[in-house]
Amino acid sequence: MTVTDPSTSADAQWVPEPAADDDDDMPLSTRLSIADTLTLANATCGFLAVYFTTTGVLMPHITGEGDGGMARHSAATAVMLMLLASVFDLFDGLVARKLRSSAMGAELDNLSDLISFGLAPAYFVLVYGMVTEGAHERISAVAAVVVLLAVVLRLARFSCTEVPGGGFQGLPSPFGALTVISVVLLELPFIPTLLAIVGVAWLMVSRVEYPKPRGRLALATLIWAAISMGCLASWALDAPGAQLLLQTGCSLQIVMAAVIPLFATARRVNAFRDNRREARAAAQG
Repeated sequence: MTVTDPSTSADAQWVPEPAADDDDDMPLSTRLSIADTLTLANATCGFLAVYFTTTGVLMPHITGEGDGGMARHSAATAVMLMLLASVFDLFDGLVARKLRSSAMGAELDNLSDLISFGLAPAYFVLVYGMVTEGAHERISAVAAVVVLLAVVLRLARFSCTEVPGGGFQGLPSPFGALTVISVVLLELPFIPTLLAIVGVAWLMVSRVEYPKPRGRLALATLIWAAISMGCLASWALDAPGAQLLLQTGCSLQIVMAAVIPLFATARRVNAFRDNRREARAAAQG
């Protein structure tokens, strides 16, 4: 019988791993790509939008130390940050398709969208109900929760479903967030504002189809974002005609949210009719 020293046996079996650079040990799937960096910039913009809404709009109202100019500038800054977040959200998808994205890309995108297009606009609606004369704070809080939950459901459904044709089912969350903000900035009476906000939330969870911004549509989206930022900057700086520019930009956003699905529906109806016509011709032939 052979007797083996336990310590010697353990030492023989244990082989120390060679030291390696931490970056080399990191799995490729967990390394941030350029697209992921743009996604994180999206989340940063959403957080800063909440920050400016709090420090420039809500806190001065609570303390009674603010003025209209400061609130207007801070609100415009918050909205411009949400616009910038939507631009980052557009580009991270384009960059991911051209280069590469990590395995975390989809999760990072959903989490960032939840901050920038769920939390930030919902918080904007909540603060609107607290600082606007004639608004009801508790009802506004309910509307804010509706917006937040609509975005949560919208993002969850987007993660587990795929629409034929590469479109979106329901109003995309960036577009929905900017539409909600546009409704608030129009300064309509409280009840129409509330109904419009709830209507936008319904569009986000609806089955209405929206096309993806590709090619000319992507270029048009960028041009629209640039025009909207210009209008908001003019409004923040109280430039001549700034209020009219703001109202025009907000109205265009709301009209686009309502009209785009109508065009998509009309295109589907025409395609259905063409298919039926071709099927009848084939049957008769």
